[in-house]
Amino acid sequence: MPTRLIIAGVCLLVLGVALCRAGVAALRTRRWAGGALRGLAGLLFLALAGLAAAITVGLRAYRALTLEVLAATVTTEPVGPQRFRATIVLPDKRLAMYDLAGDAVYMDAHILKWHPWVNLLGLHTSYELDRVAGRYNDVTDERVKAHTAYALARPAPIDLFSIARRRLLGPLVDAEYGSAAFVTGARPARYEVRVSTTGLLMRPVLHPSPAN
Repeated sequence: MPTRLIIAGVCLLVLGVALCRAGVAALRTRRWAGGALRGLAGLLFLALAGLAAAITVGLRAYRALTLEVLAATVTTEPVGPQRFRATIVLPDKRLAMYDLAGDAVYMDAHILKWHPWVNLLGLHTSYELDRVAGRYNDVTDERVKAHTAYALARPAPIDLFSIARRRLLGPLVDAEYGSAAFVTGARPARYEVRVSTTGLLMRPVLHPSPAN
């Protein structure tokens, strides 16, 4: 978790409570202007503390992204014509197995990029894998044949991606976007799903050749 953001949130909370109490005390002694100013400043600090808390909770579903990180490992195994099984291992050791229809395995992710000055609070570009699905190579097949899709994201108490998409985080967010990649599922193979600052990509895992 971003420790500096938590510390900033606690400081804002303490200042907000202190200013609100000072404002109430000033109003009791009929110092209307000073009490109102302190009260408004206290409410502002409390609102900022609430925003910091919301971002901290929302980031629990996201992983920090630096240059490039391993988001999952996918193993494909054909089980029939345009049918294959995808076994996915996530960094937290969660394992999931899906039977998919199509010619390729498709994965996408949400990516949230903060402005550089927000990085000083310990927030960096974050990602969350969203779904895995089967994809047909032919557009006609895509239109008429069966579709299979499964969620990879866990339910979160606060969906930061949706909040950012509605422009509710204002100047904090530099960009929010979705990124996707797909590879063939027609042959047995293993891939590393990686997320970089430019988006999602899949790289084949090369098995070492046996020693002579």
